[in-house]
Amino acid sequence: MNKKIAYGLAVLALLIIPFFAYPVFLMKLLCFGLFACAFNLLIGFTGLNSFGHAAFFGGAGYVAGWALRDAGLPTELGLLLGVAFAALIGWLMGLLAIRRQGIYFTMITLALAQMLYFVFLQAKFTGGEDGLQGVPRGKLLGLIDLSSDLHLYYLVLAICIAGFALIVRIIHSPFGTVLKAVKENEARAVSLGYDVDKYKLLAFVLSAALAGLAGATKTLVLGFETLTDVHWTMSGLVVLMTLVGGMGTLVGPVVGAVLIIALENKLGDLGNALANLTQVDWFRGLGDSVTIVTGLIFIICVLLFRRGIVGELAALLRTSVRKS
Repeated sequence: MNKKIAYGLAVLALLIIPFFAYPVFLMKLLCFGLFACAFNLLIGFTGLNSFGHAAFFGGAGYVAGWALRDAGLPTELGLLLGVAFAALIGWLMGLLAIRRQGIYFTMITLALAQMLYFVFLQAKFTGGEDGLQGVPRGKLLGLIDLSSDLHLYYLVLAICIAGFALIVRIIHSPFGTVLKAVKENEARAVSLGYDVDKYKLLAFVLSAALAGLAGATKTLVLGFETLTDVHWTMSGLVVLMTLVGGMGTLVGPVVGAVLIIALENKLGDLGNALANLTQVDWFRGLGDSVTIVTGLIFIICVLLFRRGIVGELAALLRTSVRKS
């Protein structure tokens, strides 16, 4: 019951907050939160450390952007096409990668994702290094004008809540129980008669599809897609979000995504503000130091919060409950 109350209060806060904060930035946070949760389904609950999730996130963004801008498809179909592309790529990559474990699995996903990066770099419709620009928002069901930031915010909120609810349902289903068993002791899961490769492949495809949903939605929000989202550094960023927030927890990746993305944006704003106040242009480059700051955060979490922020808080709460 406590969790239901907490989720209810969180949803209520999310419904109200666009009246007090910039909706586009909030939508960006929601998209990255869903992306981190999708990745956590794979690494946190299945034990598979993919380093190629940028292929699904950015790839779906490119396909959705092409569908909306060039093919002129409705908003719903454009998003679904991006998700379908991510799921297909996830299935193909999973077929090649799941038969390996550990660092070999990680390197295979990285190599395949980088191959896709060079495909998008050379493809004409992506705009190359300039990116795919001018993606229209369209209308929801042909009725609701999504050019309004507020209208689009509530659509993005509904999409992200649905994605998060699906992940929660997966984790607490018999299928999710098998995934946890694979993570804890794969050999034992095999001895119990489970087709481990089939379960891992399905988890990989589900994670890819949800990551694609996040990427396609982000393209709809911002109106463009760039190579940054398909580069390997994006895969590293989602790993960082998940570890900082708390791998294997439900809301930890969301906390990590909010922290990292907010830091990336606000550090640049702080540098511009200092530059305007002091007339020293050096401060404008302060935003470029965000990688150093995120690196320091990662080191601190590894040394002091090995279970992530949410993981450590949950452990402290359990300890206090037992003592009382």
